[in-house]
Amino acid sequence: MSPKQQRGEATAAQVLDCALAIYAAEGEAGLTLGAITSASGVSTGSIYHHFGSLQGVVIALGQSCLGRLLDELGAALREAGDARGGVLAVARAYLRFVQANPDASRLMHSATVDREVTKHVHQIRHAQEARLAPLAAWLHHHQAAGRLAELPLPVLESLILGPVTGIARRWLTVGDIDIEEAARTVPERVWRSVSP
Repeated sequence: MSPKQQRGEATAAQVLDCALAIYAAEGEAGLTLGAITSASGVSTGSIYHHFGSLQGVVIALGQSCLGRLLDELGAALREAGDARGGVLAVARAYLRFVQANPDASRLMHSATVDREVTKHVHQIRHAQEARLAPLAAWLHHHQAAGRLAELPLPVLESLILGPVTGIARRWLTVGDIDIEEAARTVPERVWRSVSP
């Protein structure tokens, strides 16, 4: 990588770090180009160069947070010995990530990011393909071997991630869920929903 590319990546990372800090402190309303330029010291022109718009910053930030989560889910699967262990590990890893990274998780589960993901779902899935492919391959492998229910892969993915996503959203917004208790009890119930 050339020095110019390294500087560009460092600038983009600085913008994303500052954008997440602003979001954590002030919420969606505080996440403006002016706030990002003030906090990061990066010019508006440079932000437009790297991200295209404030919307581009939000999409990139959401992708960054999602990438970190997917890396943790992939690591959990690599350590699992069997299908049950993998499902349990993924559910627990998701909830642990949310608990350890509430600001990133709040942004990732926000209405703003949901709206942008819906508009750009194919672009985002393509950008995360390297992280998603091992998860899909793991599901397919265990399903073909009869260790997971015979359901379409998107349905299996939804049954595994849907409950923990719902718990995460509620913990992040309402706060009336004990996320540690959920991490202890919910993964086994998720496994029951996808076991053959």
